[in-house]
Amino acid sequence: MSGATAALTIVAIVVLGTIVFALLGVRRLRMDPAQYIVAGRSFGTIFLWVLLAGEIYTTFTFLGIAGLSYSQGAPSFYVVAYGTCAYIIAYFITPRIWQVGKSCNLLTGADFFETRYNSRALGVGVAVLMFVMIVPYVAIQLSGLQILLRIAGYGMYNATVSVCIAFAVLALFVFSAGLRGTAWASVVKDVLVLAAVIFAGVAIPMRFFGSPSAMLQRLLEAHPHMLALAPGAAYHGTIWFASTVVLSAIGFFMGPHSFNAVYSARGADTLRRNAMLLPFYQCFLSLMIFAGLSAAMIVPGLKGTAVDQSFLLVVQRFYPPWVLGFVAAAGALAALVPASALLLGGASVITKNVAADAFGIATTPRAQTLLTRILVLVVALLAVGVWLVAGKTVVELLLVYYNGISQFFPGVVATFVWPRATAWGVGAGIVTALLVAVPLAALNISPFGVNPGLVGFAANVIVLVVVSLLTIAPINAADAVKPSEPLQVRE
Repeated sequence: MSGATAALTIVAIVVLGTIVFALLGVRRLRMDPAQYIVAGRSFGTIFLWVLLAGEIYTTFTFLGIAGLSYSQGAPSFYVVAYGTCAYIIAYFITPRIWQVGKSCNLLTGADFFETRYNSRALGVGVAVLMFVMIVPYVAIQLSGLQILLRIAGYGMYNATVSVCIAFAVLALFVFSAGLRGTAWASVVKDVLVLAAVIFAGVAIPMRFFGSPSAMLQRLLEAHPHMLALAPGAAYHGTIWFASTVVLSAIGFFMGPHSFNAVYSARGADTLRRNAMLLPFYQCFLSLMIFAGLSAAMIVPGLKGTAVDQSFLLVVQRFYPPWVLGFVAAAGALAALVPASALLLGGASVITKNVAADAFGIATTPRAQTLLTRILVLVVALLAVGVWLVAGKTVVELLLVYYNGISQFFPGVVATFVWPRATAWGVGAGIVTALLVAVPLAALNISPFGVNPGLVGFAANVIVLVVVSLLTIAPINAADAVKPSEPLQVRE
């Protein structure tokens, strides 16, 4: 058996075994919309912790961090900072989002906006935007999966075809299993990814340099500039670093898949505990930075999108095929498991808020479940199309996603701290932000070094306040959960 065949066989066995394991976990469940989309609102601390980690720590964690540290060095440390900041925000805001979801029986992120602002038009608009924004995030997973399969196959097999086959299997898995199936798959994924990350950040520096600290010392001698941020408004400088941390932190839980995960919690305290436990995973992100910095000295010279391959090329060239197979299998799960939650999140907002609420299609529980399953396949096809033409690095695709999804944050926070906010204000703020951020990002313009998404966010807040003051104050459809009231529902 060739090295390529051995490595890819291990990847296939691990991925298919994980899918079978997850399907067995949901085989006796009756799939109505609440069970399929938000797992019956039944997840306790451990299961929700595994699910959120499964959604958050993706192929970006596995490849993008190593690629960014390989090519840029110090700017890669933003990934350690923004998750930590996001969990602080989550401790305070996700229990309130859950409370609204529980009290009003919400299923999607767009439901939250429609209910809190008593505006179906806003709900439909948010649903469409969430659907559009989720596609590049799924494309990130496909980009990572292609890299993994190409390197695991030693370049002997067509990785693009392999990715399409693997993603078709994933789409069919989500079609059958729903959110609870994703949580079960996350159990296996998290174990393997953590093992692979420890290998990448500890074993590789020890083999080639003696220790991680010795690797950093060698890097300082060879490339001293790589461990220091450029000052001020310079490319990937201190202003970019701080603004990107802020932008990513506020957008961390604004995706449709994140709303689904929050609604799936058993109680508000479950979400608080998870906000305290999830930083555990941040400790491992620095290990992928070590892997990327090690690769910069072991396999130098990679450019453009090739930097995302850096650490895997080290494994391919210097370790036996079975090691590469297990590392690639962990990376494949880091792509496929989060993608399953993303597919479900994108499909659910269109089914519930556009088809059912706006057009009166699929209004029964059975019809909504079936349509959500069908749209999972549609989102998968769209993501494959974007991936085939994108040609961007994993990090670039991720920042495109955060430039858009973060613009929902002002509208969410306003429902709890400023009852005067109106649907017109929230909608106008989101549109203004996108009109500002998207062209700037597309043209690679960072005013004064600030991430263009944060520039759009500032415009969002200003327009939200001004337009809300100029329009009629809302009659809140969710008065049962007033901003000043403490959360009453606990585990």
